Amino acid sequence: MRVLALNPYHGGSHRAFLDGWIAHSQHAFEVLTLPPHHWKWRMRHGAITLVDQLAARNDLPAFDVLWCTDMLDLAQFIGLARAARVPLPGACICYFHENQLTYPDTHRGERDVHFALTNLTSALAADAVWFNSAYHLNTFCDAMTDLLNRMPDHASPQWVDTIRAKSSVQHPGITPCQFRTPYSAPRTPLTIAWVSRWEHDKDPDTFFAALALAEQRGIDFRLNILGESFKDVPPCFAAARKRFADRIHHWGYAASREQYVQRLTESDVVVSSAKHEFFGIAILEAVEARCVPLVPRALAYPETLGSSAIFHDGTPGDICQKLHELAQADMPGVLPDVSRYHWPVRAAAMDECLLSLCEA
Repeated sequence: MRVLALNPYHGGSHRAFLDGWIAHSQHAFEVLTLPPHHWKWRMRHGAITLVDQLAARNDLPAFDVLWCTDMLDLAQFIGLARAARVPLPGACICYFHENQLTYPDTHRGERDVHFALTNLTSALAADAVWFNSAYHLNTFCDAMTDLLNRMPDHASPQWVDTIRAKSSVQHPGITPCQFRTPYSAPRTPLTIAWVSRWEHDKDPDTFFAALALAEQRGIDFRLNILGESFKDVPPCFAAARKRFADRIHHWGYAASREQYVQRLTESDVVVSSAKHEFFGIAILEAVEARCVPLVPRALAYPETLGSSAIFHDGTPGDICQKLHELAQADMPGVLPDVSRYHWPVRAAAMDECLLSLCEA
């Protein structure tokens, strides 16, 4: 099959997902992308720009499926493509990495729901809607129902029912690797990894507050502070770099994939204090590297990690207590099984879904 993939924000997990799928897929992909910045502008103009790119080419084959992410206004794209006489495949899939209704808003006042309504029309225009977790699917549908209930008129609850009926969960994949086996003796010092983005929705303040408590309790630990940072970095990172200077083994975005994997294999525990997580690729990659996951008992984590994870209640005190227990006792011999997320497994499942959609 031939797949036309449109990725208006081609970076981070969006790019990693598409690259991983294509590398392990049996299908042929033609990918059109836009740079991964100015996300609001991408959602506003991505459809226009990508239609222009398609209309300017005369070498494209006929496609069986159009696949896009939630960053594309799919309904607008379809309308513009028809107006530009760009032929469209018979089936369209919209993949939701995130959504613009339940993503945490740092600004005070009422949320601009225009982008959420774009998510709504894209999902309605698609023949199939894929979400990266059941948690994401359910929270999106619940939040969209609440939004429609606030519309002054002409809101139909059947819109959400329609979306849910054609939705499925398609977890992203991770690269399978051979790493060291879990250890069974206490580690001194305990090496703690942070792998999340340096942004407010990952709640780094709580993480560093927990480390301050751990230091007060005399826990011996070292730090691998990884993850991607952007223009606006929460101030707690600069403060933590000074406070924990003598405990830092690595600080900042890894220079290469190889260095990143090496830092994971050197770590004992990966901690998430996130207030928002639809899947958690970085945490699963750390588990693949044999890090013990210490994560909130919330969001997508119970779904993706199961009962073998170590859960905390989201407070610095509980995170500190769990770190103390890990530093004092034998580490768990059984980690969450993440083999079902290996790319060969996930790509085969999504390939099959494409075939089923086209045969329907």
